[in-house]
Amino acid sequence: MNKNLFFPVIVWTIWAFSALQFSWANDGVFYVNGSHLVPVQETDIALTREVLTIKLADDGYAQVDVQYELNNSGPEKVVTMGFEANAPYNDDVEFSPQGIHPYISQFTVQMNGKDLTYLNAVVKSEYSIPCDFIPLDLKRWKSYGQVKMRDGDDLPNNSLLYDASADSLVGFSYAYYFVARFLPGTNTVHHTYRYRMSYGLGRTFEVPYWLLPAMRWANRQIDDFTLRIEAPHTAKHFFVADSLFSQSDFQIIQGVGKIHKTRYYEDLYTEVALRNGIIEWHATAFRPKDNMTIQSAERLHYDDFKLGTFYDRSENYQPGSYLIEPDKSEVRRRILRNLPYASRGMVFKDRKLRRYFTQFWWYMPDPDWLPDTSDFTPREWRLINEGE
Repeated sequence: MNKNLFFPVIVWTIWAFSALQFSWANDGVFYVNGSHLVPVQETDIALTREVLTIKLADDGYAQVDVQYELNNSGPEKVVTMGFEANAPYNDDVEFSPQGIHPYISQFTVQMNGKDLTYLNAVVKSEYSIPCDFIPLDLKRWKSYGQVKMRDGDDLPNNSLLYDASADSLVGFSYAYYFVARFLPGTNTVHHTYRYRMSYGLGRTFEVPYWLLPAMRWANRQIDDFTLRIEAPHTAKHFFVADSLFSQSDFQIIQGVGKIHKTRYYEDLYTEVALRNGIIEWHATAFRPKDNMTIQSAERLHYDDFKLGTFYDRSENYQPGSYLIEPDKSEVRRRILRNLPYASRGMVFKDRKLRRYFTQFWWYMPDPDWLPDTSDFTPREWRLINEGE
């Protein structure tokens, strides 16, 4: 990292864990002090508008598109803007001393319609603790792929670096940063990237997104905020915490979908079933009190042991062994073979199949859908052909 930069800094944060748990974040404001990036409260630049679009796909990746309007009430100001992504956890990908994250691609940023170039660095960070953005001396810190845990077990953990001289470990992140110039008045920033979604036990996909850094702009809010979640050419069943989005309701603006409130233990959530569509949430004077997670909805239905209570088209979908019948029973195989068709809204002529799928909230029958297997995923073909 160039240690000669002494500018205010805006930083996106991604927490990423393989096995997998990832997240990313809105812009916060920082100041470069030598080799440290220190959070500050911006006094001149206000975040007046943000449109955040997250596209959920079946290949395990999400496409993020963020469009900002920011108003600089002061004179022209040069800032260093950065994007920070935690190293994958419990994964065997090699450490990149160049600071290039293995699961980020198609990274672009525009400032006032002009493309900006960016650099990379490796910075210190800890899980669940905001990154302190200290660039690490890679002559001292080396990748430590096998971590000796306190209980004596070995756990592959490439998200840590090791300092042999001090016998100490530290978490690290990959930083993407660039220099931008804010003109007086309205400025636009358009930021896109493709990033691997989290997955793991009990979740087919998960998209954590930090909203709180937006509170460090001069106005301490997002004056006009729009969140769009898209499921293009697929169907997704997910939920978000209702407390964060209580100011207004989500709306289906394209495609077919269902939205309702549901309670899981003591918390209230907005549950969504969306097919080839877009949902949108809009608010003014938005002051987020927490960060957001978009999570696949199987956790909401753990108490329902019917096969197919939750369904997703991606490779990470695991149907489970919920039926009382043996795992390889014909009943089980028949349900699995028909899950891909139910996901697309097939109205079953067979009375038993029709009754079975109608009980699931995500099922949205479409009398106009004609059986077409052209968009079936490899995972779905295995369900059809192998019943697993």
